[in-house]
Amino acid sequence: MTTGSTDARPSAEFADHDQVPDPGDPGRRDRWGWLRHEWTLAVLGGLLLAVVLTWPTMRHPASTIPGDIGDPTLQAWQMAWAGHAVLNNPAGLWHSNTFFPETYTYAYSDTLLGYAPFGMLGSGFEAALVRYNVMYVLVHALAFVGAYALARQLGAGRLGGAVAGIAWAYAPWRLAHSGHLNILSSGGIALCLAMLARGHGWSLRHGYRPERRRPGWAFAGWLVAAWQISLGFGIGLPLVYFLLAAVLVGAGGYGWSWWRRGRRPAFGRRLLVADVAGGGVFGAVTLLLGLVYLKVVDLNPQAERSLAWTEMFSPPLIGFVTAPADSWWWGERHAAAREQLSWPPEMALLPGMVLLALAAAGLFVSVYPARRRVALALGVLGTVLLGLGVTLGGDGDPGYLTLSKHLPGWDALRTPGRMMHWTSLLLAVLAAGTVTVFATAVRRWSSRGWTRLLAPVLLLVPLALVGLEGVNRTPHPVVPTPPAAMRTAAEPMLVLPAGGAVDLIFMLWTTDGFPRVTNGLGGFEPVTQAQTRAATATFPDAGSVAYLRGIGVRSVTALPGWTAGTPWEGIADRPIDGLGITREEIDGVLVYRL
Repeated sequence: MTTGSTDARPSAEFADHDQVPDPGDPGRRDRWGWLRHEWTLAVLGGLLLAVVLTWPTMRHPASTIPGDIGDPTLQAWQMAWAGHAVLNNPAGLWHSNTFFPETYTYAYSDTLLGYAPFGMLGSGFEAALVRYNVMYVLVHALAFVGAYALARQLGAGRLGGAVAGIAWAYAPWRLAHSGHLNILSSGGIALCLAMLARGHGWSLRHGYRPERRRPGWAFAGWLVAAWQISLGFGIGLPLVYFLLAAVLVGAGGYGWSWWRRGRRPAFGRRLLVADVAGGGVFGAVTLLLGLVYLKVVDLNPQAERSLAWTEMFSPPLIGFVTAPADSWWWGERHAAAREQLSWPPEMALLPGMVLLALAAAGLFVSVYPARRRVALALGVLGTVLLGLGVTLGGDGDPGYLTLSKHLPGWDALRTPGRMMHWTSLLLAVLAAGTVTVFATAVRRWSSRGWTRLLAPVLLLVPLALVGLEGVNRTPHPVVPTPPAAMRTAAEPMLVLPAGGAVDLIFMLWTTDGFPRVTNGLGGFEPVTQAQTRAATATFPDAGSVAYLRGIGVRSVTALPGWTAGTPWEGIADRPIDGLGITREEIDGVLVYRL
């Protein structure tokens, strides 16, 4: 299926390209030709680029973690739990080993459920860390490949696709989310759109070409979309509504064309079956996961987020041209601008200065028709306005808050700035169009004489510039290792000190065997969490021991070196006489058996 121009020819195949002639043995050419295939090179190049631009993630993958020792430890546990549960007790998937004695605890935040197959590889604490770091690299690679595939399908050449892939996967704003794997896991968005566009024979450059329909690709696109939703609704829900809108617009355009021309446009029964079957899978996955989250809200009314969260995280307009501190190129240069942001991690939203320049040029010089460039520009404008949240017009209504009030589930999306996924993707597509024209012009100019030597240098300029904007200064702290005492304590257990971000570390520690623990931290706090902290603030004493026995806790593991400034400071000096419990010290960690 063709997608438009390459950098050297007027058209090229989306999944194929002209092989370099090999004068050698035909059998050898056929056997090894796949190594030179465009998509082999795109995938391998994406993997290599991901290792380089996320470095030093893979330097010490068994002991460090990118970002901070907070959400990444939660997400490392999430992947490990999903794999463990699917292998050992699929029926208990949603009832994790944390937040004991609560239920549906795996759905207390975005679950990354789609990574469950990776969670089946290896076991224990170190495996969980290595798995997380490898996945951190792979999500960047998938984002590159997805955006590259989308740009190619829409009509851009290979250089344009590569620029789009790098600009989207390594946009400066993403560096603020180095600790949010659920937010970085957006590659499936671009990839499913590329597959669906190919399956329906549609591109920005050429429009609808029914002879290029591929039902299999359409079905695969729906499956990838379903997988993307399984990673979480935080960035998945806008995809749901985008695809729903695309279906309605497509159906309306089909009906309009039929009425206008007096005959039914070509579509095909096989493609219809692929869309119905694939869309059915996508809808079922979305519905089933949605029902789980509705169950969580039913059990925990405090989990429902008010619009005050949206107001808190709505960025000002300056945030869209402000880079996070972890940006190597722009971080220090934008320090003054970040001081104007009340919460820079969600408000420093720079998609890339180079990308903005290329996209602006793409409005005037591009391989896409003018009307479709205007549509892309309107999409950029619309997503920026939505991304402003309540800062648009003073209240965001009409705007982001309008969607929060009327679209099911949208009120749970408390961070409007994450619409930058769509803004930067549209900008990347615009940029790909103009880079394709640039690449074609350079190759024509350098087709003869000494200028041929300059072509590779000139063609690398846009790639190098967008790549430099993606260079990171992300910290990679060492993660504390689990104490041996936790392996000897009976479960269910309480780990002290409890509460706050330290619980995320304890959750990761439980990947050694997954003992049940009362500790946990998610998108909200269940009632029993506060009750347990209050009841055990004076542990060990008669009241706290009775409470823990009453909820089924069999042991308490206390880390005296971590208790400074908490209610459990000095716990090692508290007597246990007359409480009917025992205490053992193992490498400085206390184990109380109830």
